[in-house]
Amino acid sequence: MLILLGYVIVIGSVLGGYAMVGGHMGALYQPAELVIIFGAGIGAFVAANNGKGIGATVRVLPKLLRGSQYSKEICVDLMTLLYLLLAKARQSGMMSLEQDIENPRESTLFSAYPKLVEDKLIMDFLTDYLRLMISGNMDAFEIEALMDHEIETFQHEAEIPAHGLAAMGDSLPAFGIVAAVMGVVHALGSAALDPSEIGPLIAHAMVGTFLGILLAYGFVSPLSARVRSQVEEVVKIMQSVKVTLLANLNGYAPPLSIEFGRKALFSSERPSFNELEEHVRSVKSGGTAQAAP
Repeated sequence: MLILLGYVIVIGSVLGGYAMVGGHMGALYQPAELVIIFGAGIGAFVAANNGKGIGATVRVLPKLLRGSQYSKEICVDLMTLLYLLLAKARQSGMMSLEQDIENPRESTLFSAYPKLVEDKLIMDFLTDYLRLMISGNMDAFEIEALMDHEIETFQHEAEIPAHGLAAMGDSLPAFGIVAAVMGVVHALGSAALDPSEIGPLIAHAMVGTFLGILLAYGFVSPLSARVRSQVEEVVKIMQSVKVTLLANLNGYAPPLSIEFGRKALFSSERPSFNELEEHVRSVKSGGTAQAAP
């Protein structure tokens, strides 16, 4: 919802300032110029992207209205789940995790964290590499390289909508100039009009430049930045899982392994050492499996 709040602030600031100097709001209402600017911008976006890129952008737009997907509570849950999995593997062997990772929804370990189970991307990433660890045929360096390739591929694909929106935002000021020039041509081509009538036509034409710049930097470009921000959140979670599993592969005990993962999280979502330790202790002693506040 912050993006909607930002839009309200942009509109309120621009129109409020315009009204303060006595501007007439009706002069800014130029639907024809909006059609030119937005139509040309969307057309350029379609021409610059393939079907996959267009589809990915359409799918990601509704997700921009929500806040952070990975709160501090989710991160505590993830670290606790990783601890329980690694502790079980250390106590009973890696093969003891086979049933858990094959059917996470039916696993007593996974089912205690329904929000994580519903996150297909993170669940697939976690279970796939646990499956490789169970096989025992790959060392830590090979798994790390494979993880890096997967994270890089995910980031590249997930940022395609951001690149498309950024390019569209960059094009809108130019299309605003196109709309303005067309308006000026229309005004100057109306030679039969009185000078008093040509003036408003010129003013209306200049609205095109205003709209192009406003739409670009006030509305479309922030969407691109928001997409990148959400992608970075997911990448950071994947990196946290990565360093936790690698620490375990390198021989560290589960408590130290999840400390590696905790340190990889953003500071805004990272639980303190004591918070995570207390939560893990409560789960081990039969306490609630829900994230600590």
